[in-house]
Amino acid sequence: MYPEQFEYQRPSSVSEAIGLLTANPDAKIIAGGHSLLPAMKMRLAAPAALVDIARIPELKGISASGDGATIGAGATYRELMDDAALAAAYPVVAETCDKVGDPAVRSRGTLGGSLAHVDPAADLTAVMLALGASVTATGPNGARTIGIDDLFVGLLTTTLEPDEIITSISLPASSAGTKQAYEKHSHPASGYAVAGVAVALQVDGTTCTSARIGVTGAPEYAMRATAAEDALVGKELTAETIAAAAEKATEGLGELNGDVYASAEYRAHLVKVLTRRALTRAAL
Repeated sequence: MYPEQFEYQRPSSVSEAIGLLTANPDAKIIAGGHSLLPAMKMRLAAPAALVDIARIPELKGISASGDGATIGAGATYRELMDDAALAAAYPVVAETCDKVGDPAVRSRGTLGGSLAHVDPAADLTAVMLALGASVTATGPNGARTIGIDDLFVGLLTTTLEPDEIITSISLPASSAGTKQAYEKHSHPASGYAVAGVAVALQVDGTTCTSARIGVTGAPEYAMRATAAEDALVGKELTAETIAAAAEKATEGLGELNGDVYASAEYRAHLVKVLTRRALTRAAL
């Protein structure tokens, strides 16, 4: 099927892109296009105009160290994988990007696009939740910072305004005691996460001092497994502690997704299994 007719606009700066969005409320941003274009071809979306931000220099670049990281929203999955400093400080990012889609998707899809679209089966949404990221969103009234916990609010829904663009993503400092991992059960046809769990732990010796766990694929949108997090903090990361925390991983996630491939009950089982695997690998 072919999409409806639309205007194509390629701004050269963030300010120009915001102006185009403000002037045309029916316009949509496109970067990698791997989510929007299929929806347009199926006539599930019919924007009057596409504002292509993929080549805006301001949205590129990755700066990472143990003190934190700043990632341009236009950074592709491939660029995230290839950045040595980012991989050293936040290994779970490169690990996860390697599990996203196929080489074509990894070469075109962007981190900012993934967070703005918040597909319920996306991978990086869970990872950014686990890492405690924040985004800078820029609109006609200037820039503002949104914590990742406040960004996702529903199915394909964020707290971004229609004329705002995610311009960068920030990650907090990563210390020597930080442990990270991502575990995923992929759909065999699409590669999307039937369920995926990202964990980021702070460990002092063998004791967990803080924990963040992001879950994707199973809930309506990426969420934190706060009950499992609470079950870990202040405790030694033994097999028994990890197993008990994993059993709580679905608490607070609401009604889980179900389809012909995986029922809600099966997804609940996957979340618990993947949480245990991710925690176990992170704690090693």
